[in-house]
Amino acid sequence: MSAAAAAAAADDDDAARVRHARAEDLERVAELAAEHAAYEKATPPAPGLADRLARLLFGPEPPRLRCLVAELPDGRLVGYSTCAPELSTWEGTEYLHMDCLYLAETERGLGLGPLFIAALRAEARALGLTEIQWQTPTWNEGAIRFYDRLGATAKQKLRYSLPVGPGTFGPA
Repeated sequence: MSAAAAAAAADDDDAARVRHARAEDLERVAELAAEHAAYEKATPPAPGLADRLARLLFGPEPPRLRCLVAELPDGRLVGYSTCAPELSTWEGTEYLHMDCLYLAETERGLGLGPLFIAALRAEARALGLTEIQWQTPTWNEGAIRFYDRLGATAKQKLRYSLPVGPGTFGPA
């Protein structure tokens, strides 16, 4: 499905759509995030994810995080994507970092992925950003095929994580 077709489908009341998450969506987004973690064989989110997301998305500060959801015509939420502006020192610019893109397994192949990408592109343009960046596990061949069909290019890197609390490796 082309981006234009995806955008047109998003305007049809009888079609699935991608929209910004609302506060009442966050419990379902947290469930989808737990499914996503299981799919990627990762540690599940800690309890209280919906509350933490609410603070990031709807707190008193301007929101740093953005969340989009895929909604079927019957109102069921079957996917989510989160993103936030980030900086590239080497380029001296900002870009939109897509942190997550997940569709429930039973809803893949229905054209929702292109709807998400069209919505993410629109989000980047609304923020004045000219690029979206993301990562996916090297074993996720379905996602890699999808991203390749979009014309996206891959850059191989390893992603590290380092706790910074007291009692962790190194000086606190």
